[in-house]
Amino acid sequence: QVQLVESGGGLVQAGASLRLSCVASERTNRMAWFRQGPGKERELVATIKWTGGSAEYANSVLGRFTLSRGNAKNTVHLQMSSLKPEDTAVYYCAAAGGSGWPSNWPSSYNYWGQGTQVTVSS
Repeated sequence: QVQLVESGGGLVQAGASLRLSCVASERTNRMAWFRQGPGKERELVATIKWTGGSAEYANSVLGRFTLSRGNAKNTVHLQMSSLKPEDTAVYYCAAAGGSGWPSNWPSSYNYWGQGTQVTVSS
């Protein structure tokens, strides 16, 4: 069982930046961040494969968020800039032991973190 531990959420004003981090107990094929706002479905924010290649992003965060592999073992970081009130959500780290495809489907991921709240005030 892969354990995922998230950190870095909080309350910020619009336009500010935050960095979320996720540490996995072991390496899997693909890592991702999803978010779920009040009354909304869980949606993909960004995803990346451990073996290489560029991260993929939701259109709503493209150019503002950056997902990267951390220097520490089995760590990924989501750098969020120019935050907007509509970014307010619980953010979940996810890991896929299998193909992780389709990468934007929550059901493609086997393991989930507990979630961290991000609140952006206007």
